[in-house]
Amino acid sequence: MITDDPLNSLSSWNHTLHFCDWQGVTCAAHRHPQRVTALNLTNQKLVGPISPYIANLTFLSIIDFSDNRFHGPIPEEIGRLFRLRYLSLANNTLTGEILANLTHCSELKVLHLYGNQLSGRIPTELGSLSKLTNLILAFNRLIGSIPPSLGNLSSLATLYLGLNNLEGSIPDELGRLASLEVLYIGDNQLSGTIPPQLFNLSSIYSFDVGGNRLHGNLPPNLGLTLPNLQAFYAGANQFTGPIPVSFSNASGLVLIDLDNNSLSGSVPLNFGSLKSLSVLDLWRNQLGIGKASDLGFLDSLTNCSGLQELEASHNHLSGSLPDSIANLSTQLTRLLLGSNRIFGNIPSGIQNLVGLTVLSMEYNFLNGTIPIGVGKLNKVEELNLGANELTGQIPSSLGNISGLYILSLSENNLSGGIPSSLGNCINLQFIYLQSNKFSSSLPKLLFSIPTLILLNVGNNSFTDSLPLEAGYLQALETFIVSINNLSGEVPSWLGNCLSLEYLGLDGNFFQGSIPPTFSTLKGLQILDLSRNNLSGVIPEYLEKLALQYLNLSFNDLEGELPKQGVFGNASQVSVLGNGKLCGGIHELQLPPCSSQASKKRGKTLSSKVKFSIIGVVLCLISLSCFFATLYWVRNSRKKTFALPSAEDPFVNVSYAELLKATDGFSSANLVGTGSFGAVYKGFLDRVGTMVAMKVFNLQRQGALRSFMVECEALRNIRHRNLVKTITCCSSIDFKGNDFKALIYQYMPNGSLDKWLHGDGQDELRRNLKFTQRLNIAIDVASALDYLHDHCQTSIIHRDLKPSNILLDDDMTACVGDFGLARFLSEVSQSSSVGMKGSIGYIAPEYAMGSKASTEGDVYSYGILLLEMITGKEPTDDMFKEYLSLHHFAKLALPERVMEIVDPRLIVEEAEVTQGNENQINKRNTMHDCLISIVKIGVSCSTESPRERMWMRDVVAEMHAIKDLYLGVRFH
Repeated sequence: MITDDPLNSLSSWNHTLHFCDWQGVTCAAHRHPQRVTALNLTNQKLVGPISPYIANLTFLSIIDFSDNRFHGPIPEEIGRLFRLRYLSLANNTLTGEILANLTHCSELKVLHLYGNQLSGRIPTELGSLSKLTNLILAFNRLIGSIPPSLGNLSSLATLYLGLNNLEGSIPDELGRLASLEVLYIGDNQLSGTIPPQLFNLSSIYSFDVGGNRLHGNLPPNLGLTLPNLQAFYAGANQFTGPIPVSFSNASGLVLIDLDNNSLSGSVPLNFGSLKSLSVLDLWRNQLGIGKASDLGFLDSLTNCSGLQELEASHNHLSGSLPDSIANLSTQLTRLLLGSNRIFGNIPSGIQNLVGLTVLSMEYNFLNGTIPIGVGKLNKVEELNLGANELTGQIPSSLGNISGLYILSLSENNLSGGIPSSLGNCINLQFIYLQSNKFSSSLPKLLFSIPTLILLNVGNNSFTDSLPLEAGYLQALETFIVSINNLSGEVPSWLGNCLSLEYLGLDGNFFQGSIPPTFSTLKGLQILDLSRNNLSGVIPEYLEKLALQYLNLSFNDLEGELPKQGVFGNASQVSVLGNGKLCGGIHELQLPPCSSQASKKRGKTLSSKVKFSIIGVVLCLISLSCFFATLYWVRNSRKKTFALPSAEDPFVNVSYAELLKATDGFSSANLVGTGSFGAVYKGFLDRVGTMVAMKVFNLQRQGALRSFMVECEALRNIRHRNLVKTITCCSSIDFKGNDFKALIYQYMPNGSLDKWLHGDGQDELRRNLKFTQRLNIAIDVASALDYLHDHCQTSIIHRDLKPSNILLDDDMTACVGDFGLARFLSEVSQSSSVGMKGSIGYIAPEYAMGSKASTEGDVYSYGILLLEMITGKEPTDDMFKEYLSLHHFAKLALPERVMEIVDPRLIVEEAEVTQGNENQINKRNTMHDCLISIVKIGVSCSTESPRERMWMRDVVAEMHAIKDLYLGVRFH
């Protein structure tokens, strides 16, 4: 009944060979020779229904038809095979219901139906299979409730019912599964409470009920009755009541995940007895009783020497931080206690937590000063103490944290000035210091940080004028000095900050006219100059900028108001409090212009040439200052870093060095080309290693902005799956032309695009195995999860595609090319992104003018994932009119998924010993995994952004698929 055998796997099935020698057929060796005992036809792309005549092979003990294209229902005749011990039909496109008469297969130990389109209810009759050890029904379309009869499966060790549409309550009878070790019933729609009997299964080491609608209290004796627990997942439910104190009795616990519930009361004080505890996630609950003892659990956790992550933010924890916090594990990398009710001082001993990369205590009631010892936490990348009641000055010791890239001290009562030492934090990307009591002038060294993208010092009492060095911040996108006491003219050198998108100078004492050099700020979207003492006419160039909001209110501007651009929309412009303005669109209700005003307007028009000359002169002056400053900074850094190496993040390299390293940028060293330039490889003497150099073609529109955005993004985010940038080169070539390049870690295995599709010369694509594709998909998902949810300000990549995924020497994937990246906090609700990105990977909502979003990246990831599995590019000629890669994959789910899988995709294991259940089980899971991955790809690339998955969920599911394939959960 096979209708298609594309791999000719059944070619040996003929009269020439004895059937015991046919591929996939195993016969008995001794007692019953020439009796077929096993059929192993996994991953042969066989198409057709499963033949009912298989039931005539009455000695069959193993059937493995996984990872094929079998469709239709499971034949009822299989129920006649009373010797059957192993049945795997996983990862096909079988429909219909699970057979009730499988209960006649009384010897059955493994029933593996993962990843099909089976519907209906789980048959209650399965409860009579007394020898069943693995029941794997996950990733189907099963409905109804969990049959209580499953509680009769006394030998069951693994129960996988997750990722279905099961509802109702968890039956009490599951509490009779005395041999159960792994329970996964998460990601359904189960409701009610967890039966108490389930907590008496002492053999369980992995307990996962997360992602349901369960409620009630966790039993107080949980740790006593489940002494072998290693991982406990109960997040994303509706649990209430206290955290069981008895958790401490499960001494092997490594992970406790109780996030996103409504748990209350105190955090147990005896967690310290869990010597292996690595992760404690209590995020978003209602923990705390409003007493000083709320944080007492921190004393106990000092005994957990392997603790790496402690997340207790968004609770009701009160009290002051105990001095014992200094004794927490030096392996602790993440300490998050924000959005609680913590008061008192920050203990000085916190300097002992030398492993911290994230310290977050925002939105509390902390007072006192910031300990000087915080400057000893030299691994910290994110320091967030905002929205507290801290006083005193910013410790100059913070300048010792060279890797710091997010500093948030906003909304406190800090005073004095900003220490010049912050200029030593050469990786700083975001600085939030608004709403404090800072005074004096802004330090010049603060404006020498080349990586700075956002600087907000608004709502303070800073005085004097802005320092000249601010013009050096060519990567700056958000600059807010609103509501201070700054004076002088609006600096014309702000026109050198070509990446500016938000400029807030309002609420100061600036005077003079609006500088003509602002005409160079082509990316400016928000400009607020209100509540100053500005005078003169409004420059015409403001009509041509892509402004989304312009506020010129309460100044002394005069003359005729323009009507084009932002001035044509009354909701986007404000000019109140300028009594000498006239004209403009009717909605602004300004008086008509007199002839004198028109003359003034004409005079202004006739002076364009003068303004142009002035602008050129100012630009030359600014460039002179810029190169003088650059020379000073470079020379000062040479003194600081006498022995530059690959580890120095700001090694100075010249155009001449890059020219030498690439043999004059020869074609032999050309790695690839892109929209804004070319990439070369070469050995850079200064860092002593092979590097990749992206040389920008500054003649291309947008190349300069791409250079600035990518430089800042890559040099200030840290993750193993993001391309490491060693340094950049901003110089002049030997012809006097501007030269800009980024120097990356060299990725010897090139891009994912070449491995998937080749380039007509190499054959890399033939060697990319399934496990490698799976690992690459996880690496990319982990990178996006970090960018979206683990940076203080979410970063949107906007150009995810195979050519931007690079592979190092051990095939670890790193995301690169951040030339179109944006920061979520800077994406105005009224702004749009246009069609920025690569055709085929751009989210459909972008074509309709929607703003940049993390959901857009998720869409690109979904397309990338489908491309990795199918081997087809989204721009393939077959995708025309209404057919796209997304619909191509969706239509194949689940019956025909194996028909669309890349034919070059092969199982890692070349041979599997027939009849060995463990090996057969592992090989069968590949079909399951492929269907699961396609489901994720389709879910991520759905048309509606709201229906797409979160990247954190993608990472979790991809890891679960990997665990399944490697047999971790079935060992």
